[in-house]
Amino acid sequence: MFPAIFLDRDGVLIENRSDYVRNWAQVRILPKIVDALTSHAVKKYKIIIVTNQSAVGRGLITLEAARNINENLVRVIEEHKGQIHGVYMCPHDPSAQCSCRKPQPGLILQAANDLFLDLGRSWMIGDAWSDLLAGRAAGVHKVALLKTGRGSEQLLQHSPDNLADYFVFNDLADAVRTIQKIDSDSNS
Repeated sequence: MFPAIFLDRDGVLIENRSDYVRNWAQVRILPKIVDALTSHAVKKYKIIIVTNQSAVGRGLITLEAARNINENLVRVIEEHKGQIHGVYMCPHDPSAQCSCRKPQPGLILQAANDLFLDLGRSWMIGDAWSDLLAGRAAGVHKVALLKTGRGSEQLLQHSPDNLADYFVFNDLADAVRTIQKIDSDSNS
C-alpha cells in the first residue's frame, strides 16, 4: 500500500473564482505549484486531486468541461515532470447530499480503494475546513489547511469542533517542505 497526498484543486493548485472555473482559459495555476509537485519530497507519495465541482450539478458547466479542466491541469503538471496519480471529482450540487462531496469522505475512500493507498500514512491538503473534515472522516493521518484560496478566510472562522489537530501552511510549497522534514525526522 502507498501513502498519498490528497490535494483539493481550487485554492490549492489553481486560483478560486467566485463565479466558478468554467473553462481552461480561466485557469490560473498558483505560484510554486509545479516546483512543489516535482520536488523530491513528494516522490514517495501518490498525488491525488479530490475536488468538489458543484458548477456541474448547478448546470453552469458540463461534466465534460470539468473533466477537460482537470485533464489539462494534469497535463501541465506532467509536462513539468510532476505526477498526478488520480483525479476524483464530485460533480453534484450541495443539495444532492451525496457521499462524494467533501466534507464527506467518498472521494478519498474511492481513491484509496482504487489505488491501494494507505490512509494512515497519507495527507489531505486543502483550503477549506470541508477538505480537512473529509480527510479526517476517511482516516487520513495528517490534514493541513493552506492560506491560499479560501484558507485565510477559513482561519478567521472557528474551526470545527471535531477537527483538533491540523497543520496550517502558507502554500503548497511550504506544506511540501514540512512533509519532507517530518519524513526525514521519522526516518532518523
